[in-house]
Amino acid sequence: MIRAVKTEDAEEIKEIYNYYILNSIITFEESPVSTAEMGERINTIKSVFPWIVYEKDHQILGYAYAARWRSRSAYARSVESTVYLKPGTSKKGIGTQLYTELIKRLKEMDLHVVIGGISLPNDASVALHEKLGFKKVAHFKEVGFKFNNWIDVGYWELLI
Repeated sequence: MIRAVKTEDAEEIKEIYNYYILNSIITFEESPVSTAEMGERINTIKSVFPWIVYEKDHQILGYAYAARWRSRSAYARSVESTVYLKPGTSKKGIGTQLYTELIKRLKEMDLHVVIGGISLPNDASVALHEKLGFKKVAHFKEVGFKFNNWIDVGYWELLI
């Protein structure tokens, strides 16, 4: 089931996120986060924007949230979206369900644009975004550096 995040979910969410910090270019963070830090992030974001989790058998299998795109007031109706799945749970439709529900909740908030930033290559994330109607609007070459490699970043946009 999909439900709103709770602060108590921080431990499981931290475990999912730290896997990607340590093993992928999906996030540019390089040091694992603590449960307390993840709890603070959850509380900060959920006070303004939706943060949802996919839970099955009392276990979080994925999460999605939106956050402010930029701080200037002209960007107030634009958000950046994030979705992460527990390793080993991809290709089961969980990402699609989470993202669909997140977009629904964002529409209800009268927001206008959802932006997805994707470290490249990442065929699965590109496919998910495009499946949901996002269009590629930017490609920055070698703007990230992780694991001793330069990484491109693309941006996909959805007008809602």
